[in-house]
Amino acid sequence: MSENVAQNDNAAKFAERLNRVNTAIALGKTDRVPVAPFFASYLQRAYGRDYKDLYYNYEPAGEAALRFYKEHPLIDATTFAGFTSGRANELADTQIIDWPGRPGTLVPDTSSHQVRELEFMSQEEYPEMLKDFTGFMIRKYIPRMYPSLKSFANVNLIPTVVLSTSLINPLYSPEMLQSYETLAKIAAEEAETAKMTGIYMQKLAEAGFPGMMSGISEAPYDILGDYFRGTMGIFEDLIDEDMQEYMEQACDMFADQQIAALQYFKYVDMPVKRVFFPLHKAMDGFMNDEQYERLYWKPLKKIMMALIDMGVTPFIYTEGPYDSRLDQLTDVPKGKVLYHFEKVNMKEAKKKLGGIACISGNLSISRMEFGKKEDIIYQTQKLLDECMPDGGYIFDFDGCIEYAKEENVDALFETLEKYGKY
Repeated sequence: MSENVAQNDNAAKFAERLNRVNTAIALGKTDRVPVAPFFASYLQRAYGRDYKDLYYNYEPAGEAALRFYKEHPLIDATTFAGFTSGRANELADTQIIDWPGRPGTLVPDTSSHQVRELEFMSQEEYPEMLKDFTGFMIRKYIPRMYPSLKSFANVNLIPTVVLSTSLINPLYSPEMLQSYETLAKIAAEEAETAKMTGIYMQKLAEAGFPGMMSGISEAPYDILGDYFRGTMGIFEDLIDEDMQEYMEQACDMFADQQIAALQYFKYVDMPVKRVFFPLHKAMDGFMNDEQYERLYWKPLKKIMMALIDMGVTPFIYTEGPYDSRLDQLTDVPKGKVLYHFEKVNMKEAKKKLGGIACISGNLSISRMEFGKKEDIIYQTQKLLDECMPDGGYIFDFDGCIEYAKEENVDALFETLEKYGKY
């Protein structure tokens, strides 16, 4: 096959796969169920690489991902998320995660990153953060999150008699000049990481595989819990009625910030317009219905509606049990949202959300790693039987695959090929 013919063939496959996913999100059906399973570092492990490579060895990690998708043409959208710079995080001394390959880490090369549950903002600092967000981030948050940049704590601009550059003296102190050198090194590492991510995203597209998402965001409540208060801290805030007003203000501010950051969709022409939202802290039992509506769903929906107005699909990736939230999830425009479920009654989810929003998820990644192929075949058929009718369904796991038996992966794709046709 000539190079031009191959390119045209791959371009046609790209369009076909893109249409298959878009049609399902719009609640329609095409020739078969779209397949977009969330393969994470399994893409590397399948070919002898490690999770560490995603932080330090971009080319072999990218080639492994490219090879995997080429060998599994039934997949309609890739979940390859690109690379993260281990070297940049080393330079910053990033505190919120530990990662494979970091000098002195206890995280093995085969493991994903580990989140460190730390409070980067105290309960008493809500008013300061809300009153002067930029100042708080510069003087408090950055030095706590990135100790290599601790000199930012001394950036305090006080105008008095200004006849020279004395006002900006805190910005060019010896300590700050050293921080700028560190920042320049971080920037160089991040630029290389972004370049390599772009190269492999382009290679996947040229091979005929569109991405599943073209942006990422978070529910404002999760931003507050993940990056400021920590899980235990935000639980303390949640049971203190006096704190809920501060929480609501913070979530609304974060919603506006996310909307502003996503405005590029208005100006950049791209075939895939979907924003991925991993939901972390609102599963069943984490809060009551009133709290969920006020603090979680309302600010999240504000971002979702802004995206929908721009012609962008919110890809809402629920984590944990979510049966008690299904009724609230119906409160969206029809055919404009994709909901992923980790643990939910999919038959009930289809009943409540069918005709309103596309659904996906629920095949156990634990079964993929530890189960028998007969079980994978049965569970896959069961999902197809419950979710396929009338369209509006995309096949996916209940989470991100790090490990899986090869025979189970093979059984999965064989079952999808055999039973996934409309």
